[in-house]
Amino acid sequence: MRNPNPLILPSNQTPLGALPARFRRERVLIVGCGDVGMRAAAQLPRRLRVLALTSSPDRLTELRAAGVTPLLGNLDAPAGLRRLAGLATRVLHLAPPPSEQGRDWSHDPRTMALTRVLRLRSAAKTLVYGSTSGVYGDCQGARVNESRPVQPHTPRALRRVDAERSIRSLGRLGVCSSILRIPGIYAPDRVGGTPKERLLKRTPVLRAAEDVYTNHIHADDLARACLAALWHGKAQRVYNVNDDTTLKMGDYFDLAADLLGLPKPPRVSRSSATEALPLMLLSFMSESRRLDNTRMKRELRLRLRYPTVREGLRPQGQLL
Repeated sequence: MRNPNPLILPSNQTPLGALPARFRRERVLIVGCGDVGMRAAAQLPRRLRVLALTSSPDRLTELRAAGVTPLLGNLDAPAGLRRLAGLATRVLHLAPPPSEQGRDWSHDPRTMALTRVLRLRSAAKTLVYGSTSGVYGDCQGARVNESRPVQPHTPRALRRVDAERSIRSLGRLGVCSSILRIPGIYAPDRVGGTPKERLLKRTPVLRAAEDVYTNHIHADDLARACLAALWHGKAQRVYNVNDDTTLKMGDYFDLAADLLGLPKPPRVSRSSATEALPLMLLSFMSESRRLDNTRMKRELRLRLRYPTVREGLRPQGQLL
């Protein structure tokens, strides 16, 4: 039976952590339990103890209702994280780095805080970190596998590279860590999970001659990849986690418009886009790559439920 009160620790746990794993059942700790974390938790077997770190008291009821034991804590306040030491046998880390702040704009203090706590006692067997495919930078449309050196071009990608270094450092303690490099996440039942809002706003896309390749993964398949890596990931291994879609950004929005019964977005030149679109959106339009997911399929043994965005975006019950 799962702990109904997240503020009362189990009897086998000390303030610095839990008893060795051989004396207890497996525990999975989800750090950053948002949409994808909740999908992953729902797919875990009931025999496992599932915990989630949250900094929001407002989420306690939601997490309990999902069968997850919530633990109040904040990665931005490391002093309060010591009870995570030795608590879990497997850790799924999906918390993003903080936004740019002062001199730490290229570092991820949240991941550093988590890894320091995990070193205190009985490090987890496995740790999976959700990174971003943005660490590859602009590849000019080339096919990209995990052996390609990182070349981050944006502050947010630099922070992810820093987080990846922190995760790899746990290998010295025998932790089997997997880094998932994730592109655009979508799902019709995810907040902002389809291009519908942008299509309704008539947000422009680049004309075909200047367009960039983009990559995608359905939120349900991403959750399944996270769990596959927790149990089947190889030590200190990187995985591209994306579907089989090969589309340029404008073609993706055209396809979504057809599936949703909406007008296709206007096409503009890059110079016009620079004047009309926000910097964040422009940054996505400045990087082009086609991710290779062969390693994910072979080593994680993951069979995609939504192999392309056509299957993932179509309205429920619609045959294509």
